[in-house]
Amino acid sequence: MDLGIKGKWALVGGASKGLGWGCARALALEGVNVVMVARGADVLNQAVADLQKEAPGVTLIPVAADITTEAGRAALFSVAGGPGKDFDIVVTNAGGPPPGDFRNWDREAWIKAVDANMLTPIELIKATIDGMAARGFGRIVNITSSSVKSPIDILGLSNGARSGLTGFVAGVARTKIAAQGVTLNNILPGKFDTDRIRTTVEATAQKTGKTVAEIRAQQQAVVPAGRYGTPQEFGALCAFICSQQASYITGQNFLTDGGAYPGTY
Repeated sequence: MDLGIKGKWALVGGASKGLGWGCARALALEGVNVVMVARGADVLNQAVADLQKEAPGVTLIPVAADITTEAGRAALFSVAGGPGKDFDIVVTNAGGPPPGDFRNWDREAWIKAVDANMLTPIELIKATIDGMAARGFGRIVNITSSSVKSPIDILGLSNGARSGLTGFVAGVARTKIAAQGVTLNNILPGKFDTDRIRTTVEATAQKTGKTVAEIRAQQQAVVPAGRYGTPQEFGALCAFICSQQASYITGQNFLTDGGAYPGTY
């Protein structure tokens, strides 16, 4: 299927590895030019070099910056060869806050979580959405977490910050921009085989006294699919949500967890 987005410009956060990389790769393979943002320059540059081999006909621009800061966002919007703020597709993604016990989190920890996982996506949306509406096409996809649907006890910082973003997006998606060709949606990943899950597995192992291998096996056993997800299949969903075919889908939360969520709705 031709997704109808060849030649457009995308911004993807956390694009050097994991789910962000999966999204950047899927979009690039569809012919989308991608500004790939991540904190670590070495890993990011290698990711861009590897992806360029798979997608030689597109422009891939690495921006090694902290997207959660004003300076980082200014760097990506002013990067040479990029579209400025005229992105057609924005995939917001920043590393999730650390796991732990809420009793140990002070105000600074909460502010940092909200800044990275709620306010940063809002700033990116604010900077790009009106241009999208003026051009008649726009796709904003926020990578949040399955914890928005089913909270995870050790991820209280993420539960709170990402739920706030979800509520904000639900409102904006249903304003007049919906009739101007702009959609806003969220993808809620469950357990994907990324660095993030390795961090949470290690935290769970320390808390329970079990080994990392035992925790991984237990987690995969309760997923109906019987495994962790892959960044590649996550990226494929992201690319479809960004497609011309998905123009009638907005304000939605796509739970991608291999069937782990037990509810009907």
